[in-house]
Amino acid sequence: MSDHLVRGVDHVAYPTFDPAGTVAFYRDTLGFPVVHSICAAGWGPDQHPDFIHFFFDIGNDDRLAFFYYFGLEEFDGGPQGDSYSKFAADVPIWFIRSRHLAIHVDSEEHLMEYRRRLDDSRWPVEMQIQHETIESIYTHDPNGYMIEITRAMRPVTPQEDLDATITIDALVDVVSQPNPSMDALLVRKAELIVKRAEEWQSQQVPQDAAAEEASAR
Repeated sequence: MSDHLVRGVDHVAYPTFDPAGTVAFYRDTLGFPVVHSICAAGWGPDQHPDFIHFFFDIGNDDRLAFFYYFGLEEFDGGPQGDSYSKFAADVPIWFIRSRHLAIHVDSEEHLMEYRRRLDDSRWPVEMQIQHETIESIYTHDPNGYMIEITRAMRPVTPQEDLDATITIDALVDVVSQPNPSMDALLVRKAELIVKRAEEWQSQQVPQDAAAEEASAR
């Protein structure tokens, strides 16, 4: 299917056991207004608690939402993680942090403004990192969820989009085989580049000939 019909994120939703802290973080510190709430009493199957579902505006008609269930106590688990998932002490922190929410801003000035707001709050910035094409600040909200605010340092090029397509096609091929590895991924990617370069070249020759014919008229 080639038609891209989706127009962004309607909302991403998380549970919270600290709605007051959540409002203080997103509305009062970051400045994301509350734009919608749903109060549900006696909803759903038996033993389902009453709850409130509330939404913050994070720009571009996208929203970040939370569920607070009245009377529900936080679940036991390991010493790491957040309100949704508790992990044992031996689970690598890089795995836990791989699940996070990233929100983008338009400029370095805007990124630094959010850094100022966070550093002046109970949730100061924990990391500021420049990746390949973006610069990001990170912290954890009152629920333990990692939050990233990021800005683009330069546009992503069409060549990088093409590279991503080939890389992911190679990844899908490699993980379908035993013992996937980075070495196997890079080998498969090289094979796809050679194969597709031949296809692109064969498609380009008729196009070049048609262009020459048109210019000669």
